Amino acid sequence: MLLIQTTYGKAFPQADGQTVLDAAAKAGVSLPYSCKTGRCSTCKCKVMHGQSTALVDEIGLTADERAQGFVLSCVRSASTDLLLDVEDLGDQVIPEVKTLPARISSLEKLAPDVLCVKLRFPPNTSLIYLAGQYIDVIGPGGLRRSYSVANAQVPDKQLELHIRAVDGGAMSDYWFNQAQTNDLVRINGPLGSFFVRPLTGLHLVFLATGTGIAPVKAMLEQLASAIATNQPLSITVYWGAREPQDLYANPSQWHPTLRYVPVLSRAPDAWTGVRGHVQKALLADATDLANTVVYACGADTMIQSAKAVLIQAGLPDKRFYSDAFVPSGM
Repeated sequence: MLLIQTTYGKAFPQADGQTVLDAAAKAGVSLPYSCKTGRCSTCKCKVMHGQSTALVDEIGLTADERAQGFVLSCVRSASTDLLLDVEDLGDQVIPEVKTLPARISSLEKLAPDVLCVKLRFPPNTSLIYLAGQYIDVIGPGGLRRSYSVANAQVPDKQLELHIRAVDGGAMSDYWFNQAQTNDLVRINGPLGSFFVRPLTGLHLVFLATGTGIAPVKAMLEQLASAIATNQPLSITVYWGAREPQDLYANPSQWHPTLRYVPVLSRAPDAWTGVRGHVQKALLADATDLANTVVYACGADTMIQSAKAVLIQAGLPDKRFYSDAFVPSGM
């Protein structure tokens, strides 16, 4: 067994071949993560002492980050004892991951290629989660796909998912062509560390593309019910899509004081709103980035671009949180 220590005082053992992230989870130590494939960089940490090996290519790291000693804990395995500089999640209790049965309560088309699925649990059973986290749905034949939960914790204990059709996708075929109300599936979760940290004294910005708006909806619903002292200075949502029909909801309904900026990359001539990409729209607004925290969710390309340009423009590195939607084949 090797020993992995963090700069904020927690330590845990790692078995041979085990990833740092899995070792931490087994020991009850919460580290940030999202995709678990080495692509999104949510689990980025810096090796202060020791050696480790990448089990797969760390696509989520830039060459400069690699040179500085950063690694991705989801695909790294310690070769010696390690000391890691990693985000301290503080007193935040990450809910226990469970595998539970659930039935489909309803299926509703939000857009031609987006389906709203609501799941319910058996009596006396529920899933405790943090707004922004995701679950894995295990469907027919053991098919397993990840989906962000699109609602904050509610009294009826139902989960809302926003599911986009994927050409040729086996799970998409189930959702859009076969699924029926009362179908039984299993869910595993909650997963990920995409949830709101303390916001006092900060401007809060959400960047979303496509169904990346789902966890944003959950976080906004949670914030809407939070006490005044836990509210940020301001809230702005930039939601990007290709065409108007892809913007299938109005985020202004989810929090009473937010500013909503829809952004289209293939806007029709009649479109009078913002054109281009969400990160460029944020930069064009000349926001006080030094006092801003950004939560980005959606396409991996958007997240990588947004992180690079925003940090270069003055956003503190540790105030960019993300959840990248990585194709299931990756």
